[in-house]
Amino acid sequence: MKFGRQTTLRSQATVTGVGVHSGQTVNLTIGPASVDAGFVFVRTGLEGSDREVRAIAESVIATEFATVLGDCEGPLVSTAEHVLAALRGMGVDNATIEVDGPEVPIMDGSAADFVAAIEQAGIVSQSAARRYLQVTKPVQVVIGDSFGELRPNASGFRAEVEIDFANPVIGRQSYVLDLGAERFRREISRARTFGCVNDVARLWSAGFALGASFENSVVFDDTRLLNTEGLRYSDECVRHKVLDVIGDLALAGLPLLGTYRSVRGGHKLNHAVLTALLADRSAWRVVEAETARRARTHAEVGSGIVGGLVAPAYGPDVS
Repeated sequence: MKFGRQTTLRSQATVTGVGVHSGQTVNLTIGPASVDAGFVFVRTGLEGSDREVRAIAESVIATEFATVLGDCEGPLVSTAEHVLAALRGMGVDNATIEVDGPEVPIMDGSAADFVAAIEQAGIVSQSAARRYLQVTKPVQVVIGDSFGELRPNASGFRAEVEIDFANPVIGRQSYVLDLGAERFRREISRARTFGCVNDVARLWSAGFALGASFENSVVFDDTRLLNTEGLRYSDECVRHKVLDVIGDLALAGLPLLGTYRSVRGGHKLNHAVLTALLADRSAWRVVEAETARRARTHAEVGSGIVGGLVAPAYGPDVS
């Protein structure tokens, strides 16, 4: 495949599961999309015609317990972050995501099944150059005791995520990831969503977590992990937060060149930082792959010049 080209899927692939909040069975099909389309959700199964919504920051209408996308008529698809993380993490630029229910299926609580679907469909290069959204100056947001920041990074996209839970079993964890397809697949894609059993009643009363189970969530009480099979990683909780970051920031519409730092964050903070970045036109620019590569090549180490990302950082076999 040609270096620095946009990518899409060769064919379609379908997964079926329940929505973690709705409890409804949902079919999700990922498939090809045209150059510069980005990620587009197609909500099927509605009365009348299907409805489309672009996976961009402006389409977010809620971030309380998941990222919800919609339009002027209301919400269309909830819990979008895991499939978006899989697409961005595996180096896909353009894809359609058909969903016949109100929520992306939770599957096993991670992005692993979506990664498998992407690999089943296959990734192919397209005729146009890949474009990036390059962070050119720091943007920060503080919400209570949560802190988020996007800042320039000459090497690609990096996530620096720290969590700090009162629950002593989770506690304080941190993780740093320089995004690439193999690292995403190996270190992040299998990390599952998690929660505390004490919160279940509150979520149920609010109409959330109706499809949650030990098959799709990591659950803790005040003293121990309740899942009998144990954790997939000793720090699975913070790795899942990294997964969420990748999915939420995919709503930039283009792969990011920058470092995202998050402390005690979540969907609300991720969206707030991305929105703050996009609102400040002096804080970013769009560059093509070749321009970004040249900028990186000519930037002096430690000079503070924001360079670019060679495309393989988003997937060694797809650019």
